[in-house]
Amino acid sequence: MSSRLASLEAYEKLINDYDTWLFDCDGVLWRGDHLIDGVIEVLDILRRRNKKVVFVTNNATKSRKSYKTKFDQLGIEAHVDEIYGSAYAAAVYISSVLQIPKTKKVYVVGQGGLEEELRDEGIQFIGGTDPADNTIAPFDLSQFTPDPDVAAVVCGLDTQINYTKLSKAFQYLISNPGCHFIATNEDSTYPTSAGLLPGAGAISAPLRYALGKSPVCTGKPSSTMLDCVKAKVHFDPKRTIMVGDRLNTDILFGKNGGLTTLLVLTGITTEEEIIGPNPSPIVPDFHTQALGDFRIVERPL
Repeated sequence: MSSRLASLEAYEKLINDYDTWLFDCDGVLWRGDHLIDGVIEVLDILRRRNKKVVFVTNNATKSRKSYKTKFDQLGIEAHVDEIYGSAYAAAVYISSVLQIPKTKKVYVVGQGGLEEELRDEGIQFIGGTDPADNTIAPFDLSQFTPDPDVAAVVCGLDTQINYTKLSKAFQYLISNPGCHFIATNEDSTYPTSAGLLPGAGAISAPLRYALGKSPVCTGKPSSTMLDCVKAKVHFDPKRTIMVGDRLNTDILFGKNGGLTTLLVLTGITTEEEIIGPNPSPIVPDFHTQALGDFRIVERPL
């Protein structure tokens, strides 16, 4: 059963017990473009106590560099090498694990952030933000010749998804021998300040259904994301905690990696889902209303 943090001693103990703090972003630090109360103060407390702070997000619409801009705009201290996104994980997976030749290409169903991470890894790509693929005109298969150099299709959140992109991606996956199917993440929904919208998992779902197979996922809860963090950040899993708002991504990601998990209730998951009459099988070790609750450790008595 999850333990609800409620006392000064409980918050203080958690800070003392863990040296490395991994944070999801949407629903934990902010909602859409609105900062969640207390976040800046709590992150400052952790840094002053010499804790490692790492941001792990499934949002693949932004590169790490552009994500840093969002942190800056909201007044949150963050460095590019502390930010790990699913777009970055996908690019690293393609370049380092698949090691596709430099002459090969990736077809992108996604946005500029994903393209930027691929470019930084030296990976050629087509599709994505190309105006020719961002069209509502009917797709004519008789006029399409698949590029034989496309060795992978990578699918992220795409707010301009259309039939042309899905059709081209599908054709590459069935026509090019050995073409890899990769999803940056499989989040069913995407939280904004005004409410929920379909997530990256909903974007790749038509391809999964048409192909009858699932993609390799590089975002949470996949171990690929944690491998990217481990390659750059040295930490002891027993003294590392994952803070998130979603059970089937953030909390499962932490559990899969042997980390302690903390759920905050400022995003997707409600308290009833973990302690109600029909609780989720994925249970965090701890939960609290909001990250800002940790301010209690430095409030005057």
